[in-house]
Amino acid sequence: KLEGLKTIAVTTNGINLTRLLPRLKEAGLNAINISLDTLVPAKFEFIVRRKGTNLSSKATVLILARMLCLLYLQVNCVVMRGFNEDEVLDFVEFTKDLPLDVRFIEYMPFDGKYCCFEILLGQK
Repeated sequence: KLEGLKTIAVTTNGINLTRLLPRLKEAGLNAINISLDTLVPAKFEFIVRRKGTNLSSKATVLILARMLCLLYLQVNCVVMRGFNEDEVLDFVEFTKDLPLDVRFIEYMPFDGKYCCFEILLGQK
């Protein structure tokens, strides 16, 4: 722990977090941002590029919410047209009674040098 630091945070998709969390907490971690763009297990596997992880995105958040009673937990969800815009209300319902904050983030329509406006879900 470093003097003067109030927050030590990590942003993760949560795949290895349950295994690493005890050591991270010992090192002073007190905030976690979970990148979770879907509640659908097959889409989650696609995003994290790991098939057969037997990892449910919902289960990850629930496990972390239970383990993190002393930590601040935030879920970041990038909303993308044609991928997960139909899940926004599901996220609200799933997380409304959990000790965490959910932040819906607008998709940034850039892929390297190219714009990807067809995925952007914003005002029309």
